[in-house]
Amino acid sequence: MNYEIRIPTVREERRIDDELMAYNLQKLPPTQKEPFVKICRCAKGPRGELLGGVLACSVLWNVLHVQTVWVREDCRRTGIASALLREVEEEAKEQGCGIAQLDTYDFQAKGFYEKCGYRVFGELNGAPAGHSHYYMYKILESGD
Repeated sequence: MNYEIRIPTVREERRIDDELMAYNLQKLPPTQKEPFVKICRCAKGPRGELLGGVLACSVLWNVLHVQTVWVREDCRRTGIASALLREVEEEAKEQGCGIAQLDTYDFQAKGFYEKCGYRVFGELNGAPAGHSHYYMYKILESGD
């Protein structure tokens, strides 16, 4: 087979994503009505200023993928991140999600996520150099 490797166009990137999605759905139909459902929350201060937020998405088979958790530096250790994450997890459970997953680095918030009930299921050492990248999950059960 003769081929060359190139940088894809935006249209080609979409097609690659669409082709993989079609393959996945052929093998395992989605268990949720919409394939991707955003579940995002933010905390705002008394003057409407952004204090923090969680960006997450329920994906295909009712898996909550937590993409971003951020709280302004002067607002950390106040419970905002815990409250935001709990709110997103509750919404995800209401939508039928039974598991949540995320990733973090050793210089970010591994300990925080462990306190919130997440467990490490994978670790990549040395990416970036001298650090670890953790892959974590949490079973979302009623009453946790």
